[in-house]
Amino acid sequence: MFIRASVYVRSFGLQRRSFANAAANFRIPVIDFSKFRTAQSDVEKKETADEIVSAFKNSGFIYVSNHGIPEDTVSNVFRKSAEFFKMPTDVKAQLAWEDPRSNRGYVQIGRERVTQSADADEILALREKAPDFKESMEIGRDWDSVWENQWPEESDAPGFKKTMLNFFQTCHELHVEMMRSIALGLDLSENFFDRKIDQQCHNLRLLSYPPIKRALLDGDGQARAGSHSDYGTLTLLFQPQVGGLEVMDPQTGMFVPATPIPSTIVINVGDLLARWSNDVLRSTLHRVVSPAKMISSAETITPARQSIAFFSNPNFDTVIECLPNCGNEARYPPIDTKTYIVGRLTATYM
Repeated sequence: MFIRASVYVRSFGLQRRSFANAAANFRIPVIDFSKFRTAQSDVEKKETADEIVSAFKNSGFIYVSNHGIPEDTVSNVFRKSAEFFKMPTDVKAQLAWEDPRSNRGYVQIGRERVTQSADADEILALREKAPDFKESMEIGRDWDSVWENQWPEESDAPGFKKTMLNFFQTCHELHVEMMRSIALGLDLSENFFDRKIDQQCHNLRLLSYPPIKRALLDGDGQARAGSHSDYGTLTLLFQPQVGGLEVMDPQTGMFVPATPIPSTIVINVGDLLARWSNDVLRSTLHRVVSPAKMISSAETITPARQSIAFFSNPNFDTVIECLPNCGNEARYPPIDTKTYIVGRLTATYM
């Protein structure tokens, strides 16, 4: 099954038709992951693995159905996330994000500016001119002896910590299965990545996009979340029916909506996995631009939006270098995960 991304173009005639035709060729496939999880043979597993890798080579994005995470679980995480963001600002500020090596805590509106730039001065200028209009809560593995999670008091957010820790583990387990499918799709052993991702150096990010007048988002470079790619191996995105995610068609450079599909997870390739695969797998640019709603004849507002992203990473001491079967000549020098991730986070926030 494929979803054809729609596109909105402010142009007419042949130009509009050519853009629409180009967008119609951009497809994000829906992968039934139960065929991998319950496969009765290696051949059946390989069929699904090949589908996944083929999609990651082309668009870098897939929708995953029958992924094994119950809808009630996802709904409860959204509910607890909403309760967290409703807490008073001064309470959330006590949990503030402090260090890119930790990447844990509360990020207030305007603190982050996601971009492809790696230049700190350029990112600072973008943040001052057009910061991302969202707030987030960043959660990592909870047994880290150096960097601790910033948890709210149980009385302020009942059940929040337990819910998020359970969900973190659930997402990690799905990430392991997905990486096994990618290994098979790249003609590697199924367990090739297992010991390279078992330290759970991931980031669970809760995102809240408050309602905002559309006029405030129409400025140069302004968006809910600017155009960017993700840093790690895979991102598992749980998005609401409000929508807002747009993915760049690598062939045309046009952004097209990744329309929400109930009971699916959007999964995309991150920069480190693309680098690991020598760019065989594609890390695709994407952004968030929430749809507008009319509130008067002269004014529109973008509604509130929530999403949950699980940013999966290799172990911090894993050296990322060209995988077997991904070309004879490496495009990138080796780099360890920690150096890469911390470097990107430092430029984004600091």
